[in-house]
Amino acid sequence: MLDTRASTPKKEWKFADLIADPAVNERWRKVRKYFFLRESTYDMTNRCNIRCEGCYYYEGEKQFAAENTDPDAWRQLMTAEKARGITFVVLAGAEPSLVPDLCQACFEVIPLGAIATNGLKRIPGAVGYKIHVSVWGNDATSQTVRKARNLLHRQIENYRGDERAVFVYTFTRHNITEAPAVAERLVAEDCRLTFNMFSAPVGYAGDLRHTPASLVKVRETMTTLLRQYPRHVLYSTYNAAAHTHTKGLHELYTCPYPRCNPSEALGLGRSFRQYHTDLTWDRAAACCVPDTDCPDCRHYAAGSAIVTSKLFRHAVDPDTFQSWLDYVDTYLAVWVNGYRKGPNLCDHYVDPPEAQRSAAETAPRSSS
Repeated sequence: MLDTRASTPKKEWKFADLIADPAVNERWRKVRKYFFLRESTYDMTNRCNIRCEGCYYYEGEKQFAAENTDPDAWRQLMTAEKARGITFVVLAGAEPSLVPDLCQACFEVIPLGAIATNGLKRIPGAVGYKIHVSVWGNDATSQTVRKARNLLHRQIENYRGDERAVFVYTFTRHNITEAPAVAERLVAEDCRLTFNMFSAPVGYAGDLRHTPASLVKVRETMTTLLRQYPRHVLYSTYNAAAHTHTKGLHELYTCPYPRCNPSEALGLGRSFRQYHTDLTWDRAAACCVPDTDCPDCRHYAAGSAIVTSKLFRHAVDPDTFQSWLDYVDTYLAVWVNGYRKGPNLCDHYVDPPEAQRSAAETAPRSSS
């Protein structure tokens, strides 16, 4: 019996061939203009006006850091960050909207960035960052999981018509069937939305964590909504494939954030920092979403750096490369204010490269 795999080697594609198609070449040139982005994240305050189940901020030691509320101190920090090459900031913490003067101070020095907020309090328009409004289901679920009444209504009232705003629907194991109605409501208000996956904090013992069955249901729901609302849903089929895989992002792609990456030679290992409210940072804990249980991480913020940094791993064939371009195009539309997402180049599922390799290694051998 002969192994037929050896007689049909996979074609090796040159990069010039991958970008030969005019539409692909145009997308490549569009996204590569943003390869200068270098991010770090900043906890702006340890206060919040709600308390959500499974909140990352109130895990670990960062929540106990003293608050520095001096705008000049934050300007000095941003000036130092800019000098060491940081071009993009992510303001989070507990709830950044409670300290708008500090957000403004950051924006004055580094004008590219994003803010993660629960949306209960509107961030002033003078702060020109992208604003990610966290949605965890319909109002009934928000009441249960986030202890906030009429949350979606209040979020829409604050950010309807605001070009900065992207509503980020976080899928848990239990709110999958609520997503279509929430999406319909947001689209009716002409709001843009994208998707996130609940990724358990370290030590989490609740029941929001995903199962193999829920991952399949989420993927199907994401795909349906993407096709139903292509102008309002900022996503791609490859985003869905990467974030709903049974393997987490770290296992699929290898996480480059310092918490998982001991190397300081290049990339995020060299540049990324995650600052606490007292303006200190700890390299051993530095991660885009600190205190996440790494094997369970499917977080959209993590993927924005983990997946987009893997250009060469995806430049192997047209489908995989175009899927990666869709992912980067989505990332930029979600995170960079003023960037406009284009139509997805690949409308069918493509497995992440690691999953492709694993499948090839375990495939049964044909013989005769």
